[in-house]
Amino acid sequence: MTTTIIKNGTIINEGRQFVGSLIVRDGRIADVKEGRTSDGFCADSFGEHEVIDAEGCFILPGIIDTHVHFREPGLTHKADIESESRAAAFGGVTSYFDMPNTKPQTTTVSTLREKQAAAREKSHVNWAFFPGATNDNIETLAQMPKEEIPGIKLFMGSSTGNMLVDKMGALIKIFQTAESLHLPIMAHCEDTETIDRNMEQIKKQVGDDPDVIFHPLIRSEEACLESSCLAANLARQTGARLHIAHISTEAELNALFPAGETTDGMPQITSEATVAHLMFCNEDYATLRSQIKCNPAVKKASDRDALRRGLMNGQITNIGTDHAPHTLEEKQGGAAKAMSGMPMIQFSLVTMLSLSDEGVLTKERLVELMAHNPARLFDVRERGFLRKGYKADITIVRKGSPWTVTKECIQSKCGWSPMMGREYEWSVVHTLCNGKFVLRDGQFCETARGEQIFFDH
Repeated sequence: MTTTIIKNGTIINEGRQFVGSLIVRDGRIADVKEGRTSDGFCADSFGEHEVIDAEGCFILPGIIDTHVHFREPGLTHKADIESESRAAAFGGVTSYFDMPNTKPQTTTVSTLREKQAAAREKSHVNWAFFPGATNDNIETLAQMPKEEIPGIKLFMGSSTGNMLVDKMGALIKIFQTAESLHLPIMAHCEDTETIDRNMEQIKKQVGDDPDVIFHPLIRSEEACLESSCLAANLARQTGARLHIAHISTEAELNALFPAGETTDGMPQITSEATVAHLMFCNEDYATLRSQIKCNPAVKKASDRDALRRGLMNGQITNIGTDHAPHTLEEKQGGAAKAMSGMPMIQFSLVTMLSLSDEGVLTKERLVELMAHNPARLFDVRERGFLRKGYKADITIVRKGSPWTVTKECIQSKCGWSPMMGREYEWSVVHTLCNGKFVLRDGQFCETARGEQIFFDH
């Protein structure tokens, strides 16, 4: 096969930033060379080859988004594997883990296989699927093919798809099963009783569909903290690994993740921040309205700022999107009627690079949170790093030539984004999965297909 040489870009990998080149062959990284590469080196050292000049660009390991809802099967009027994996490629995301609250839900081996077959045919980037826990499928979880799944998704709070697990006996068994299988649990933590009580009280005050500004009061800090603490206690009791999805409050960070605390390797209990919770706060409901309605809710500016601090002080372990498209019609209404969730995957990397420019986090830490740690957290096989022998999942970005998010550039099937109208200076130039271009010079390669991701649990 033809060798691809990506030369003279600034490589960011494993805590370092340096000018160098990548040699890609047979879908893998054949070598990482530090220092500038001359044209003579390229001509003399290889047979048939292609050279990509990355001068002025940053070369990153492919971004891994561990938290997406691509809606297939059953909800494909608003998103599907083809459209959302295309949006991922435009955003520099080379791998995604899809959630189980589809129709039917991914709670059996057969429904997992159906989604895998669809992805094999349609997905432009690399893919894996979480099976979901329910109150009564614990024995089935033990039959899941371990090397094909990131872990177990657990909804400890009602959300889109109604997969709430609310029986204490079932929760204990799920944590015990995960520990025995050495599988991490990714948990959505919100206390449903607290949410229901808050909703009932606010409806009595303002009517059946409270304004969206009430959403963070309904899905409150108390609801998040109570559920997250319960999950952490169950993890400690059983020894299971717990990853708390979309942390949204300063209180949770302070209670569960003391700043600056270090451990050898990955800690037992870890946390994800989403781009939405890092970007928005309750003041944004005034302009963006239900477009930024998500579960858990976007909360106070102090919560957003605490999450941003957590990116650098070790409280946050990875960044995901919780990419969750709905049609604009489904987003109409207030705290009760508008659906929760927003499409974010296409703009996650450029948004985080912009936050890096603002001093929120370093580019080295960004790569840690969006590529290295996702691979470490879920035991991803041979991805997430620019290492010799690893799969050649590569994202190349460049700063300059400001552009604005418009409806016309949005790839998600739902056709909108809360980022519309926002200007960026960063652009994704190339996205490569397994050594093949999915996005080349900003142009999409329609025939590109990703691969199944495997895990070493």
